[in-house]
Amino acid sequence: MAERPLQEAGGNDIAVEVLDHTVAVRPTGEIDIETAASLRLALFEALAQASSARPVAVDCSRLTFCDSSALNALLAARRAAHESGTVIRLAAPNVQFQRLLEITGALSLFPVDRCPPATGRGPWGGRA
Repeated sequence: MAERPLQEAGGNDIAVEVLDHTVAVRPTGEIDIETAASLRLALFEALAQASSARPVAVDCSRLTFCDSSALNALLAARRAAHESGTVIRLAAPNVQFQRLLEITGALSLFPVDRCPPATGRGPWGGRA
């Protein structure tokens, strides 16, 4: 397992963690117009490590707010994932983020997991 946090504007980190069965992207705090570029960077870094057998899981459990800039970053990464034959999953989105996805019609574009991938474990319980 390799984990590398990416510094984003505002001092928050976005960790990208390569596990056996998934590549976890773990943003923290607020993702808005000022921090969405860091999310985009982390998502594309994760996609470089992903495959059809190792999708990207965005751990939303530590997000407090996401705006349309974050959604735009996710949609751009989803398009790239689709073109490369992989998938981006959302794990444990909060009520605000889930509502944003519903209002924009984007919820159906992402598989959603109730629980985030555990550190050192894939989303289906395998050891990294």
